[in-house]
Amino acid sequence: MGRLSTDTAPALDLRGDRLSRSVAQSQLFTSAGVLLIAGIALVVSPGVFQVPAFLIGLALVFGLTFLALAVRWSRSRWVVILPILDIVAIVAIRDGSPELQAGVFLVFPIIWMARNFGLVGAISSVALSTALLWMSTVMPDGVVPLSALPALVLLPLALAFIATTTFVTMRRTNGQRSLLREQAAIIEAAFQRTRSQERLLDEVLNAVEFQVLAFDRAGTVTLTNNALRHSLSEFGVTDSYRHPVVYQADRTTPHPESTRPIARALAGQEFDNITIWVGEPGSRRAAFSVTARRLVTDAGEPDGCVLVLRDITRELMAITAQDDLVASVSHELRTPLTSSLGYLELVLEDTTLAPATRGMVQTALRNSERLLEIVSDVLLAASNADSQLPIRIVRCDLAPIVTEAVNALQDSAHRRNLTMTSDLPVHAVTMADPLRIRQVMDNLISNAIKYNSEDGSIRVELRLHGPDIEVSVRDTGAGLSASDASMLFERYYRTESAKRSSVHGAGLGLSITREIMLRHGGDLRVTSEPGVGSDFTLTLPSLGLSVAAPLVAHGRS
Repeated sequence: MGRLSTDTAPALDLRGDRLSRSVAQSQLFTSAGVLLIAGIALVVSPGVFQVPAFLIGLALVFGLTFLALAVRWSRSRWVVILPILDIVAIVAIRDGSPELQAGVFLVFPIIWMARNFGLVGAISSVALSTALLWMSTVMPDGVVPLSALPALVLLPLALAFIATTTFVTMRRTNGQRSLLREQAAIIEAAFQRTRSQERLLDEVLNAVEFQVLAFDRAGTVTLTNNALRHSLSEFGVTDSYRHPVVYQADRTTPHPESTRPIARALAGQEFDNITIWVGEPGSRRAAFSVTARRLVTDAGEPDGCVLVLRDITRELMAITAQDDLVASVSHELRTPLTSSLGYLELVLEDTTLAPATRGMVQTALRNSERLLEIVSDVLLAASNADSQLPIRIVRCDLAPIVTEAVNALQDSAHRRNLTMTSDLPVHAVTMADPLRIRQVMDNLISNAIKYNSEDGSIRVELRLHGPDIEVSVRDTGAGLSASDASMLFERYYRTESAKRSSVHGAGLGLSITREIMLRHGGDLRVTSEPGVGSDFTLTLPSLGLSVAAPLVAHGRS
């Protein structure tokens, strides 16, 4: 309750002050007119000051003026007393000295009544004035002089016209004032919403970890957030929004001023995830992914730009560490494999080797060569993302390659109670690298085994589809979401379900597999439905299906 009275008291005081000023101003107009009449009377007819009615009228007007100035008016209904008594006073002055025509000053209280009390005030003030004028003329002898008749008719008509005009004008003015108040309220509400949204935007931008930098069309900074200011301060930049030293993604090539992200954004360019490094080599450094967008007006004209910088230093360091680990492990694997291959080749040079033993050694040599190629691929992919896997294209038959892959992994499927079936033609001749195709098939089938559901099934099919050969590996596993399927062939990407499973991996297998297919001029695609399974399909140009052809060995010579 105390809070309510505290909040409303200033509003009441403000309304009271406005009302008091309005009363004083209106009364002063009437007083000024009466004072003018008194001055004229003093010059042209001093004897009128001996007339009681004239003196009473003057005294009443000046008394009302004192009252209007001295009293603090807070209720408008009491104010009506003043213009009513002013009408009485002016009629008394007119009655005391008709030749001074003081009746014309009735317009002041009538305007006051019409302006402040609406239609009722206008009608009542004109009616009161007319009645008093007629009474003051008729009462002395009960007869209306013919000479006074025009004044008794024309003056009330003029007063009525003035009252009507004042009422209509004030009504229009009040309507406009009300409209202005509504518009002002709307503007104030919009302003408050804008301020609130601005505060919310400031809080959000200062709470996020990424950095924001905005410019207007003149290139003046209009917005920064705490993350940007903190990042700049860490590198000793306190009086600018730019890092003095910026390097490209390779960490060693300096960025010319004209190609830096800020310069490109100010030039009107838009880009996504541009990697830059700041800081000198050998000192503290940080990597940022920079995205820029243009700002435009409603008319489509340029209105500045905004840049968003995300600190990716830890991500890049983690990827580098992962690459180093994979490269180290792959290197350690390649050394003993190379040694094993040498000894197996020496064994095969023995002419006394039994045929059965020679066949087993040849199989071991072939598989060791394939394993060495895979380890080399992993080492190559981990050491340089831009390196390409070596491909040796020859005329070959896919059917036995796919058959060997299926047969080699049947035992692994049986250990998981999986049923693996195939539908393969006798021959499927194309131009490809047999070792790489076997690597692809091993990867796809082993994935179908590892990520399948218990007692599930795997279906391998080789078919002709127009001018292409298609090999599909379909499983009944958990399937993939649309987002997982779109990222599946990215380096080091593993789905959340794969991460939660007991199956370990680096996320390189499918990336290498798809690269192999693209290097062949083919493709690898996946279709999947969560809860149903996945279908991986590779395509290669066909040179003929079910056609006998000379084949090359699947190993390396």
